[in-house]
Amino acid sequence: MRFTVAKLRGHYGYYGVTDNGKCLANFAFEVRRILLKWLGRRGKRKCYNIDKFNLLLNRYPLPNPRIMVNLW
Repeated sequence: MRFTVAKLRGHYGYYGVTDNGKCLANFAFEVRRILLKWLGRRGKRKCYNIDKFNLLLNRYPLPNPRIMVNLW
């Protein structure tokens, strides 16, 4: 999870400019969706369902997307 958090912070820092909030929110949603998909592929049976995934995110939260630089 630390690697994912670092990547998200870097992405938000680079792309977090004025008028890009909707794209950042869409990116954050897709990251969570893909993370659930790949964590669920770790065994013969689904390791993570949505409930377990939400518990994981409560314990290790991902950073929220936000605007870092105001261009106007």
